[in-house]
Amino acid sequence: MLISHGVKISNNRLAVIIIGIVTLILGIVLSSIPWLDYFILKNLRLWNDTLSYHYWQRPGVIRLTKVYIYNVTNPDGFLGGEKPKLQEVGPFVYREDMEKVNVKFHENNYTVSYQHKKILQFVPELSIDKNTPIVTPNIPMLTLTSLSPKLGYLLSKTISIVLTAAKLKPFINVTADQLVFGYDDALVSLAHRFYPKHMRPMERMGLLLGRNGTLTEVSNIKTGYQGMEQFGYIDSLNGMDHLPHWNEEPCTSIAGSEGSFFPPRDITKSDVVHIYDKDLCRIIPLRYVKRVEKDGLAADLYRLPNNSYGDSRNNPENKCYDTNDYEAVQGLQNISPCQYGAPVYISNPHFYESDPQLLDAVEGLQPEREKHETYFKIQPKLGVPLEGKVRIQLNLKVTRAKDVHPVRDFRDFVFPVMWLEEGISELTPAIKGWLYLATVIAPHAVPIGSYLMIVGGASAVIFSFVRAYQNFMFARDPSLEILEMGRRSLRRGSSFIAHQQHKLMLHQRDNYALLRTHMPHAMTACLDPERDRDDVQPIIDCAAGIQEV
Repeated sequence: MLISHGVKISNNRLAVIIIGIVTLILGIVLSSIPWLDYFILKNLRLWNDTLSYHYWQRPGVIRLTKVYIYNVTNPDGFLGGEKPKLQEVGPFVYREDMEKVNVKFHENNYTVSYQHKKILQFVPELSIDKNTPIVTPNIPMLTLTSLSPKLGYLLSKTISIVLTAAKLKPFINVTADQLVFGYDDALVSLAHRFYPKHMRPMERMGLLLGRNGTLTEVSNIKTGYQGMEQFGYIDSLNGMDHLPHWNEEPCTSIAGSEGSFFPPRDITKSDVVHIYDKDLCRIIPLRYVKRVEKDGLAADLYRLPNNSYGDSRNNPENKCYDTNDYEAVQGLQNISPCQYGAPVYISNPHFYESDPQLLDAVEGLQPEREKHETYFKIQPKLGVPLEGKVRIQLNLKVTRAKDVHPVRDFRDFVFPVMWLEEGISELTPAIKGWLYLATVIAPHAVPIGSYLMIVGGASAVIFSFVRAYQNFMFARDPSLEILEMGRRSLRRGSSFIAHQQHKLMLHQRDNYALLRTHMPHAMTACLDPERDRDDVQPIIDCAAGIQEV
């Protein structure tokens, strides 16, 4: 009678089947849902102790501010009617160590508030001498005289007498460091003392004076928990949800990035992002151009549209930046409301993509895209900028004041003063490593791993069931079981024979050793029969032994 009447599955095989099924199901699930995107999105949103928070709070990237100043080589000739001859002096490079301080998360609207702490440190090895002498327009004086035509004849004459007595001139000699980080000026000191608080300038005159230290401005940005469409965009500034310098949308909008994160284009599908800079007094748009690559990482190239500044005839959205006395000019943007009333206008450096008349009015400027355009390269999946440069030129729009004697020869003119470049060229190796892992390695490794799990799990299950099927067939077919039992008997017989042969060999080896031990003594007895005759009992026949010898 056969022993097997059915299929019996061992515990080991059952464990293999269970593990295989679990692995197969897990592989199918992981390959069916975008769990990697969910994981990345969860860590991308700004919240306390996430990876993105540590990058945002203290980026660690090298941010450089490069300053180029226009030295006027013919100030007297300009006052005599010549074109101003400008000599670009620079760069003066400053490293910006930045972090966010006083950070506070707001769960009611999923925003985070903070203040910027910036320290600009001069980098001499990348710069020319910061004490280089510069001849530049006297900005405080020309600001005052440009306002004088609106004040009437008597006030204009009073201003003329005061300026003449103070021996102030329309051009001054300062060092580059003084122009950037401050010098003493009598007019600025008076304005600081007597101007209304909301319009009061600093005690000294300096183009970048307000950039060092902890800024008083409190920013509130969106963390992405309510959607990635405005991830990293500013929600409020000092408690206000709009810019107070302008009167209507879109000029009052503050919905722009401060530069650390942008809404990921892979999610938003939008071709336009915005960036906010306090010194620009507005948000500026960046438009998608094409897909590029940066250090082995995919990036979207964005550029500043050529109609972003001024000229509301070609860009209706710029109309709300126009003041009553402002004549729209392509490439020239009025920012005087947030510059203490000074007639400061921004443009691209060297009047790049601006009205040709602005460039023709001066000598020494040569606009080039590679040097003077504003652009960003942003990783489309994460919204992290891999490279970016904001390039801005500051211009002084001077209005002739014919009743003010010291500047009577200074005609109406848009005078370039300086331009600067802010941004990053490279990320740190650690940040690049994380980005490469999240955007290059993981999207390839995860599908491969999922498919291997599917194949491995399916193989384990199939193998187990095949073995079980074979056992089942043995149980159903007696001839197969008899054949298997015969094979087992043969294997056992072979094992028994091998064991007996081994024992026989051991026994023969022992007998041989005993024979070798008694052989010398027996031969001695045969050769000397009289020696120890009573004691020796030869175990071999002496005659036969001698004959053999």
